[in-house]
Amino acid sequence: MITAIVLISADVDRIPEVAQEIADLDGVTEVYSVAGDADLIALVRVRQHEDLADVIADRLNKVKGVTGTATHIAFRTYSKHDLETAFSLGLD
Repeated sequence: MITAIVLISADVDRIPEVAQEIADLDGVTEVYSVAGDADLIALVRVRQHEDLADVIADRLNKVKGVTGTATHIAFRTYSKHDLETAFSLGLD
């Protein structure tokens, strides 16, 4: 599975609508409304790199109210859950 983190700039008066439309797209697993340089952050998970173009360039970027995006491709995922499993000795 390939994960992309998409930072999204949006028209301020349409942020909730833009967030919902993006969340409804196939391949988008989560959308966060955030403070900082971006208005929204979307997590996109697809099976192939070519699918990123379909989700991000062909659909997400065309949602009314999206004014810009910056996409980051994840190489690895680290989480507390993953680390606990990796270092578990199997003792309860």
